Parts: sequence; structure tokens; C-alpha cells
Amino acid sequence: MQKPLQKRVIALAAFPLLVAAVVVPVIIWHNDLWKIFASVRRVRTWIDGWGPGAPFVFMAVQAVQVIVFALPGEVVQIAGGYLFGGWLGTLLSLSGILIGSAIAFFLARLLGKPFLAAVIPREQLERVEKLLASPSSKVVFFLLFLIPGIPKDILCYVAGISPLRFPFFIAASALGRLPGIIGSSIIGRAAAAQRWVLLGIVSLAALLLFVAGFILRPRIQAWMEKVAAKRRPP
Repeated sequence: MQKPLQKRVIALAAFPLLVAAVVVPVIIWHNDLWKIFASVRRVRTWIDGWGPGAPFVFMAVQAVQVIVFALPGEVVQIAGGYLFGGWLGTLLSLSGILIGSAIAFFLARLLGKPFLAAVIPREQLERVEKLLASPSSKVVFFLLFLIPGIPKDILCYVAGISPLRFPFFIAASALGRLPGIIGSSIIGRAAAAQRWVLLGIVSLAALLLFVAGFILRPRIQAWMEKVAAKRRPP
């Protein structure tokens, strides 16, 4: 009885400690951080100041954003396109996101469901868990990553307690995230090059896809749950 209790205590404490590791430095150095992030130019100067290590710093930021899933990811992806260009920004964003996704996956697999129950609403956790437990879980998982507006970082944690194997998880998450990462990098690159027409077109397309995904998400999730229920063995 002692070991399950210890595991639950560790699971409940792990995520708050993880958040504290990010939040506390922000509180301590908030004045300096504000000076850096007050404008895009200063952010670019700060990243460039790392010299050859700038791409690695950027990937680390992307990884932390996935692990602490409350942080917005699209802003960082757009910054990647602005700082490093379309292709390199996409590559660096994808690399950092996959590193963070892998950490989230194995963190959930190590700490188990009590850890997820402490950080994810029960209804949302149970719904995704049922989908990933069905025979069509691979198709469902890929579609969840592909649909705009679905909280993909949370899916990384839920996948860690599902029957999905890591090679499929990392491949599906990469392919499912790639269109959004490319779009965000193009937006950043267009802003840096002052290509306002391209910026407007891609931004409008991204907005329409997000709105469509947000509006249709309940119907799509209901359809996937129906398919999963039909294919679930008796």
C-alpha cells in the first residue's frame, strides 16, 4: 500500500514542480525579461546574442512550451519563422516540439494516470482515453493531431498511458503538427520580410481553419467516438 501512495504523491507534485521551475525564474527576472520581450526586435537581438547556440535555445523554449502545455505554442512557432526563416524555423520548431512531446509521453508513462488526473479535467481525460483504447486508436490519434483547435500538448500526456507505441506516437504527432508549424513559420517569415500580402493570406487561412476546427470539433469528436464504439470488441 505504501508504494502506490508514494507514487500518487509524486504524480500530484510533479506537474506543479515542473511549472514552478519555469514560473519562478520568470518572477525573479521579470524586469529583465520584460525588456527583452517588449518588442520583436529585442527578442531577435536576444536570440542572436546566443550566437551558435541560438537554435538550441529556441528548441529548448519549444520543448518547455509542450511540457507546460498552458503556454501558447503558436506564438513561439511564428517567432521561429521570423528569426530563422521558413524552412529552418519549421525544422527547429518541429525538433523542439518533438523533444517536448517525447518528454511528456514518457513522463505520463512513468507517473501513470494519477499524474494526468491531477492536471487534466477528468471528463476530457476519460474521453480521449476511450478513443485511444479503441481498435481504431491510431487513426483517431492522427486525426486529433490534424484537427485545428485540439489541445495537442495534452494529447502527448494522454498517449503516454494509452496502448500506443512510442514510434507511432512520435511519427503521428510530427505529421499531424507539421501543417500548422509550416503555416506559423511562413507567417513569421512573411512578417520579417514585410511581405504583407502573403502574411494576410496565410493568416486568414489559418484563422479560417482554426474557426472551422473549433466549430466542428464537437461533431468530429462525436463521430470519432461513434466509430470507436462500433469497432470496440464486445
